[in-house]
Amino acid sequence: MTFNSIPFVLFVLLFFLVWARIKQNNTHKWLWIVLMSSVFYAWWDWRFLIILFATGAIDYYTGNKIIKNPQYKKVWLWVSLGSNILSLVAFKYSAWLAGLFDQMFHTQVAQALPEFTLVVPVGISFYTFNSMSYTIDLYRGKAKTADSLLHFFAFISFFPHLVAGPIIRAKDILGQLSRNATVNYLQILNGVKIIIWGFFQKMVLADNLAVFVNEKFQDVNATSDSLTWWLCMLGFTFQIYFDFNGYSTIARGLAKCCGIHFKLNFNQPYLALSFRSFWQKWHISLSSFFKEYVYKSLGGNKGNRWQTEINKWITMLVSGIWHGANLTFLFWGAIHAFFLTIESLLKAKLRIKIPSFFSAFVVMLGVVLAWVFFRANTLGDAIYVLEKMLIFNSNIEVKTVLLSNVFIWLVVSLVVVYGPRKVNVFGLQKQVVVQSLFWGLLLLSCIYLHGPEQQFIYFQF
Repeated sequence: MTFNSIPFVLFVLLFFLVWARIKQNNTHKWLWIVLMSSVFYAWWDWRFLIILFATGAIDYYTGNKIIKNPQYKKVWLWVSLGSNILSLVAFKYSAWLAGLFDQMFHTQVAQALPEFTLVVPVGISFYTFNSMSYTIDLYRGKAKTADSLLHFFAFISFFPHLVAGPIIRAKDILGQLSRNATVNYLQILNGVKIIIWGFFQKMVLADNLAVFVNEKFQDVNATSDSLTWWLCMLGFTFQIYFDFNGYSTIARGLAKCCGIHFKLNFNQPYLALSFRSFWQKWHISLSSFFKEYVYKSLGGNKGNRWQTEINKWITMLVSGIWHGANLTFLFWGAIHAFFLTIESLLKAKLRIKIPSFFSAFVVMLGVVLAWVFFRANTLGDAIYVLEKMLIFNSNIEVKTVLLSNVFIWLVVSLVVVYGPRKVNVFGLQKQVVVQSLFWGLLLLSCIYLHGPEQQFIYFQF
């Protein structure tokens, strides 16, 4: 069940119809969240629920042990981390690792893998990180234990963030789930507007751009024109942003209607003036997770310059492979690690002030080129596309480009991303008529201008 589907709309209506009557009772509220989130998740495959709740039960139990037996808290932390990592390896990476092993040593290990390892449970990378944050923060003394197992299950299974984030830390949500927050009409209205804005980004912008991008990457060798590939990669650059930010925005809106606050997950990343700034603005929940639990655990920037750079590389490589079992994601992480290293070295050597527009251009260019590895199905495809982009050779007519659908949607995307920042879509004027027209047009756009239904990109992670 995806957000951009009719069954989900009916699902949400039913959820809030009952929610309004039971939200003052914690037990009833948590039970309803778990029940409806289970229906939502089981829509893909009911067997995935076993992994979800097994993960939650282990981390809830080990979390209690960390608090009750502080002398063994490191042991219990490793039990939690080990079970989560083992789950990820078994269900997300085992087939890929077995395939690599077979290629290197000419064996047939992949054929001997159990059938259940061949299907990646939807959202496993997200809910394992959500769950792990609970035991890690308990170990560090930065969180309190959940009131009950039901309370904890409500946190990890809460359907808005379950399958594609944002990554929610237990310390930020458990308290909100226990609080009987009063949601007034204005909050619900703002929540609905946030949801509409998210749907517009996904259904109108991302899904229309996806048509051209998917067509080109279905068989990269069928296209050799440089300008076409630049259009394609610019299309994907905005597609993935609107796709994932759209999902995160919808999730924030749904949570807001429940009286629960999710932190902003994207903060205009394509306006970043440095690669460091880009990672402070892109997928903030994941970036902050890796910074807090990987980079700082390795020592962060407390060592010398080269130790700091090594820590950056490890963090970015882990981030890359988190996205999927493919060497392309590893290379994508390595490219961004390279950019961050070069940037920090130049910053230490150069004392001149670089114009903002030039910095923004360089960062955007690097991000677009790195996306090639993220989108390509194989390393060979990525290298082919990069070669065609960088060795410019194009015979396509300018008129053909200007009249193409992808160019039109790119222009709309550029206006949305780089348009006047003073226009606040959530507070567009104070006139009720202007607001109604604006949000009504967005809603109509979702109905009549949406692209072919596409699954959210981050569902595969």
